[in-house]
Amino acid sequence: MAVVNLILKGDASLRGHPPKRSRQPGFTLVELLIVIVVIAILAAITVVAYNGITAKANIASAQSAAEQAGEKIAIYTATNSDQVPPDLATAGLTNSGSTSYQYTPNTTVSPQTYCLTATVSTASYSVATGGTPTAGPCPGHTGTAPTTLADGSSCPTGYIVVPGSSLYGTNAFCVMKYDAKNDGSGNAVSTAAGSPWVNISQTTAISTSAAACSGCHLITEAEWLTIAQNVTSVASNWSGGSVGSGYIYSGHNDNAPANALAADTNDSNGYYGETNTGGNQRRTLTLTNGNVIWDMAGNVWQWTSGTTTGGQPGAAGFGWRQWNSVPGTGSLSPNPFPSYGIPSASGWNSGQGIGQLYSASNDTGVRGFFRSDYWNGGSAAGVWALALSNSPGSTGSILGFRVSR
Repeated sequence: MAVVNLILKGDASLRGHPPKRSRQPGFTLVELLIVIVVIAILAAITVVAYNGITAKANIASAQSAAEQAGEKIAIYTATNSDQVPPDLATAGLTNSGSTSYQYTPNTTVSPQTYCLTATVSTASYSVATGGTPTAGPCPGHTGTAPTTLADGSSCPTGYIVVPGSSLYGTNAFCVMKYDAKNDGSGNAVSTAAGSPWVNISQTTAISTSAAACSGCHLITEAEWLTIAQNVTSVASNWSGGSVGSGYIYSGHNDNAPANALAADTNDSNGYYGETNTGGNQRRTLTLTNGNVIWDMAGNVWQWTSGTTTGGQPGAAGFGWRQWNSVPGTGSLSPNPFPSYGIPSASGWNSGQGIGQLYSASNDTGVRGFFRSDYWNGGSAAGVWALALSNSPGSTGSILGFRVSR
């Protein structure tokens, strides 16, 4: 009977307490979200690493392709009376896979020159006559120009990166975005505000530039020519919208106002300070990597570090001359003629805004190079303007400078 009652009544300790179910293993929503986020991060890291490896491989391939192409062209030139190949096919080069070439020979100068760009995917390297491969395309070619320095370092404040030129033997370098200014303590700085530092000799400009920053120096002739050639190859710097069409902008050169100008931090305001806000007075020029530089033409003359005791192009007696009609080429190195790197420039004169040459082929004095021209330079001003009449110790209210690194 007791057993029956126990069965009927049940165990009081169990009444109202259903049997426990065993817990099944699994993830909570938070845990699932954490896992998804971790997977996404790992995937992103993998993609970035892969893209980095691919980019480095493309760079190495483009550099190698440019080097090998340069060797082929050198062999052809050496076996064909110093004549460069007229086209890629003659040089034994064809586009293949992801590697493509662009080639510009210049047969209008002696010795003949060339510039070749090799591009692999998005990486471009160029090589020019007697040079080594340089990051970025030749001026006038399409491709990706470097926006950083090869060693990964950054430019000082107020400086911009300039793509190197195999033709002039330069790698990517830093240059002042603006004419050098005196910060009030005798230090050269690159700022939009303030008037350019003038009344400075080439000799003093050299020492002042060296003190501007670690590795800084007065801009060299090769660096100036690298910039001039680069900006000349950018269509937006020409009034006609394509290279050689109309004129390349030549800055503040019309004596209105009759003084040097400060710049503007707004690069789209290229006529800043000008009385005549139009025409060739625009003071900004754009490089192939998108960086903008102010007053590479007009405003004030700018010393470079170049000097010579002879070999000036032109004729006897100092005078202004158009680049396309200079009677003698001289022996300056690097070659200062626009047509040296740009074949089409052989017919250009100041009407295209490139500036003029002031020289004397019979002069043997020690002369420093100054470029750009000043606010009253008129048609003589331009990115290719060059004057060779002053000694390195000369000073004046129209003589300034620019620093590179």
